[in-house]
Amino acid sequence: MKSARLSLTAVSVLLLFSCQNKSGNKFDKLKKMEWLIGSWEQKLPEGTLTETWSRENDSTFSGTSYFIKEKDTIHSESISLTQNKEELLYIPTVIGQNNDEPVTFKLTSEAENTFTFENPTHDYPQKITYKKVNETNLLASISGKQQGKESKESYPMKKK
Repeated sequence: MKSARLSLTAVSVLLLFSCQNKSGNKFDKLKKMEWLIGSWEQKLPEGTLTETWSRENDSTFSGTSYFIKEKDTIHSESISLTQNKEELLYIPTVIGQNNDEPVTFKLTSEAENTFTFENPTHDYPQKITYKKVNETNLLASISGKQQGKESKESYPMKKK
């Protein structure tokens, strides 16, 4: 009886450590983007772009992006950055675009703190990239074909 109890205890401990190890790496792609959490800003003569990110839970970050000119909000969107199994998804929702529905972009490449999300079927942009320049600077860019021509817009931002 003692050896059966000991074996059951050993199996339970092995299962516990096995499960803990897997859950520790479960959202590893999202974890690589934790540096994004916080508020970022780009000030221009035309107005101020602000992007704010927070952790919603282990699998999802929530973001908002606003472009404000004087006291008018010119552009706003809500964003979900979520890991679903092995896929990291960037999902913006822009009121007044895409029938107010979210659009999903999948992570297609990551290297040296640069993360690229793509959706080749979206009208514009088809590609969204975030690059961590250093602890206080990032470069966000959107690109793709717009009205049949290649287009790219870059947004260097500083952490607030």
